[in-house]
Amino acid sequence: MLESYKVPSEDIVIEEEIKHSRFISFLFHCDSIDKLKLVLTDIKRDYPGASHYCYAFVAGAPDDSVLIGSSDDGEPAGCAGRPMLALLQGANIGEIGAIVVRYYGGTKLGVGGLVRAYTSGLRQGLIQLPTRLKQLRYPAKLHCDYAQLRDVEHLLQQVNAVIIDKQFAEAVDIEFEIGRQQQALLCELLATLSQGSLQPEFEL
Repeated sequence: MLESYKVPSEDIVIEEEIKHSRFISFLFHCDSIDKLKLVLTDIKRDYPGASHYCYAFVAGAPDDSVLIGSSDDGEPAGCAGRPMLALLQGANIGEIGAIVVRYYGGTKLGVGGLVRAYTSGLRQGLIQLPTRLKQLRYPAKLHCDYAQLRDVEHLLQQVNAVIIDKQFAEAVDIEFEIGRQQQALLCELLATLSQGSLQPEFEL
């Protein structure tokens, strides 16, 4: 299972003219089908009257085979969306969307020509695309005394955990998220801090 993966940190636009047709390729962060639809709506508004708006997306981890999709938007089947998706999947970048806008210039490109045209801008864009590392974190809980809270928060920060919620009653219940690789270290640090009394619960 992946502990982290690259995601786009900025958007990129590549514009080309191929045999009199204008191709505008967009690469962007896309963590859901809703985000894809939102960007597609904006692009259709900003680039009206195009012949085709083809897209592909991988909305999860790079190896996710569920949160993916593509559309040829009226181009011959398999000439646009699927090659675009294959390119995204081969880039080893997660949460990424691609939309290619085509203004038809009157010259037919043929099947091979379309595949090359719809992937050309994306190939260039993927080389230039700025990325950041997304750390995967998983839910966990911890029960501590008020006197321990500041030290516990400091330890959670040390292991790159993120506090989601704190409930204050007779003691403090902390909900947080943490990477799998940091779990053992956190247990060690908490045991040292509390002489073994603090034990986090990790969700499987």
